[in-house]
Amino acid sequence: MPKIELPRAPRRNARRKPAPPRSRRTLQLLLLFVTSILLADAIIGERGLLETLRARRRDTALQTEIAQQRQENARLREQARRLREDPAAIEAIARRDLGLLSPGEILFIIKDVKPASRRLE
Repeated sequence: MPKIELPRAPRRNARRKPAPPRSRRTLQLLLLFVTSILLADAIIGERGLLETLRARRRDTALQTEIAQQRQENARLREQARRLREDPAAIEAIARRDLGLLSPGEILFIIKDVKPASRRLE
């Protein structure tokens, strides 16, 4: 029986891949472009990574300020309570701000004297 030879497929360079069809290449480039835009928006955009970091810094600063304001409020509340209830605190304020004296106290006013001139020597 005679041997039948089938036609061989043309040999292609095994190292080289065939170029994808033009429409597929266009689709890949379009997909790459859209991905780049989405990535840039995720980093730089209105709700992106950079804005999120800025918001966290602002939040931390505001939380610190709130804690300081609460401490100040507690201090002022305590001072107001003392001024309503503590006679010693009221007396201290009256002495300091109004210059009041308790009965039996004597006020001495001492003025600074300028040093004598050296002409006397």
